Amino acid sequence: MTKRFDAIVIGAGQAGPSLAVRLAQAGRQVAVVERHLVGGTCVNTGCMPTKTLVASARAAHVARRAVDYGVRLSGPIEVDMRAVKARAEGVSRKARIGNENWLEATSGVTLLRGHARFEDAQTIRVGDERLSAPLVFLNVGGRAVVPDMPGVRDVVVMTHTDMVALDELPRHLVVIGGSYIGLEFAQMYRRFGAEVTVVERGPRLVSREDEDVSDAIRGLLEGEGIVVRTDADCIGFAPHVDGTKVRLSCAQGAPEIIASHVLMAVGRRPNTDDLGLATVGIETDKHGYIPVGDDLQTIVPGVFALGDCNGRGAFTHTSYNDYEIVAANLLDGERRRVSDRVPAYALYTDPPLGRVGMTEREARASGRRILIATRPMARVGRAVEKGETAGFMKAVVDADTQRIMGAAILGVEGDEAIHGLLLAMNADLSYTTVQRAVPIHPTVSELIPTLLGDLRPAT
Repeated sequence: MTKRFDAIVIGAGQAGPSLAVRLAQAGRQVAVVERHLVGGTCVNTGCMPTKTLVASARAAHVARRAVDYGVRLSGPIEVDMRAVKARAEGVSRKARIGNENWLEATSGVTLLRGHARFEDAQTIRVGDERLSAPLVFLNVGGRAVVPDMPGVRDVVVMTHTDMVALDELPRHLVVIGGSYIGLEFAQMYRRFGAEVTVVERGPRLVSREDEDVSDAIRGLLEGEGIVVRTDADCIGFAPHVDGTKVRLSCAQGAPEIIASHVLMAVGRRPNTDDLGLATVGIETDKHGYIPVGDDLQTIVPGVFALGDCNGRGAFTHTSYNDYEIVAANLLDGERRRVSDRVPAYALYTDPPLGRVGMTEREARASGRRILIATRPMARVGRAVEKGETAGFMKAVVDADTQRIMGAAILGVEGDEAIHGLLLAMNADLSYTTVQRAVPIHPTVSELIPTLLGDLRPAT
């Protein structure tokens, strides 16, 4: 027997539950199929637990610096890793249960547990059950990649999922991968008290960013005692009595290091392998992503892909925006497009990096005449007052249109301050309009008009 619905949502990550509830509120009967944890990566192993851990690590860091603020604490600063882990677990659990209760309490939504596979474009099998609907939405998320490096199967290697469940302090954490996820864990565990080494195959950290941003991030991490090994072009592993021997081939430094724990943070892959996509004529690209159009619909009419599995953004906020686009087009008669989205994201080291639009490198490669301005955080009053002056802010502008092309704020509250520029780009405002604003003092954002006043032609 086939159960019939108006829509089937496969995966209960960031986009899925919101879309299901919105469809149900519009009078549709919706099935939500989740094979693991409601809430997806963000709630269970990503944003929420990791940023909770970041907050605990920052508390320890600030406590150690208390004397810099005229505050004296008696005795050494100690970190209870079991309590830290329990706090992060509690934040995730509360959010997950909230999502589950929301779905189960919504009239018109049926939450099913199990693995979904296509039988045809409108029919999904979940265990022994068959579901049918004219609309199918894939929100299946992704997982960490563990590449087949020499010896990797002979040792214990952790992913971010394992790290958020860790309740002990590593003696020496070796992070393989010098990008966003790896650097957040590197800094937090250094602040918890572990020895930390970051191993990156490329010549610099976070290679997606401009070189000045990469260099500044490396400097702030090394300033906290994290060892950074770049140009590690021959990474391998072997068991060791004290944990794991990590073999390197670097321009300088020891050829191997001994780790008590190894975190693999070299990227993620979408969970698209076992959905039966070929059955309905959907082919993924070489990375496993499902190609979609500007409306997030696949090559098969009525089948949409949202979130991490479509390759159009691997963030919680882009996944939620995918939901907004689909809901607006299907239910509100709008014609919203994913290509209209201004790309923005943050790296949650401390201080954080807020990023929007193009990098300077991308802007130069565009062939347009550009204006560039930078300002060190040491000249931002709020940063000086808080005693957190690491980093800088940078803006790139099209000289002919006066439109902001991109910006980076690496510094205290950079993840919040960047939104002023994001909003200006979304509203298609000239940089002069932003420059003439009168922001509140003392804030980080108040320096954005000053920054824009320093724009000069790129040399």
